Amino acid sequence: MTAAAAPEPGRFWEPGTVIEWVYQGTGRHEDKPNVRPMTVVRDDEDGLVAWLAPGTPLIKPVLTDGRETRYAGPVAMFTEERVLKLDVWRGTGILKVLPPGKPWSVWLFWAEDGTFRGWYVNLEAPHVRDVAGRRTSTVDHVLDLWIHPDRTIEWKDEDELEGAVTAGRFTSAEAARIIADAHAAVREIEAWGSPFSDGWESWTAPAHWRLPTAPTTHQPTLIAEELHS
Repeated sequence: MTAAAAPEPGRFWEPGTVIEWVYQGTGRHEDKPNVRPMTVVRDDEDGLVAWLAPGTPLIKPVLTDGRETRYAGPVAMFTEERVLKLDVWRGTGILKVLPPGKPWSVWLFWAEDGTFRGWYVNLEAPHVRDVAGRRTSTVDHVLDLWIHPDRTIEWKDEDELEGAVTAGRFTSAEAARIIADAHAAVREIEAWGSPFSDGWESWTAPAHWRLPTAPTTHQPTLIAEELHS
């Protein structure tokens, strides 16, 4: 991993700080954000690195019947009514790296046995951070890239980006810019600079870190049964 720059007081979060990583709702769904509590691993001029731990309580938008929005299909997922659901992260944990000034974040995934699975480039708007409020906010741009451990690149959710245009979520020009951003990301992946070359795939969360509590900034209308067990 690259050496961290010296933090500037008041501008960055200290390691171990719990923040909210927020994907804002848009259009008719502007009051339906995706809110993930995460623990800061590193935060400095080289970017923000944060950990989404397994079992973390979070708030996410779902269809009114409780299903994930993707089940509505690539067009209706942007037009169907949504409600907020208090849920838990069921994956093995995600390490998210937010390079400064880039319209994407890079996520690292592991299998249950700890084997590194690959990197995921999530196309999104540049983040707006509220240091005092411990929140970093962005808007998801739908299109994604998956990078296998052998550095093979796979494009993801192209049909959903097309659906977003059909649904009026993005204009054709906005979608073209998102695709251009993806191609820019591909060039950086092929160059294999930071954060891909920083060694984050060997990182593990400190054993003393506690699980974040549930977000309190929004009141969900659906409550996951797992949180009552």
